[in-house]
Amino acid sequence: MNVSLIKQPSAWLPLAMSLTALALVLGHAAIYGVVHEADEGAPAHIWQLLMVGHIPLVLFFAIKWLPRAPKQALLVLAILAGALLANFAAVFFLT
Repeated sequence: MNVSLIKQPSAWLPLAMSLTALALVLGHAAIYGVVHEADEGAPAHIWQLLMVGHIPLVLFFAIKWLPRAPKQALLVLAILAGALLANFAAVFFLT
């Protein structure tokens, strides 16, 4: 396979969603600081929707590409897992 898997929409779309969610968390913390609010607010709900929304895309990518190109697919899945862990770490340490 000559085309890199990261260029496939099923790979870069969940990555873009994870990076958008991370930017949302970091941007909110940079603007408003780390405050404990009674209500979560819109940024928290948008973050939750982005995190839950990218799960079906990652599953689709894994089902489609792991049998076809296992090495490249595992590399892309590792990148996606790193982005997911970065999101959870940001939320854990900033809340």
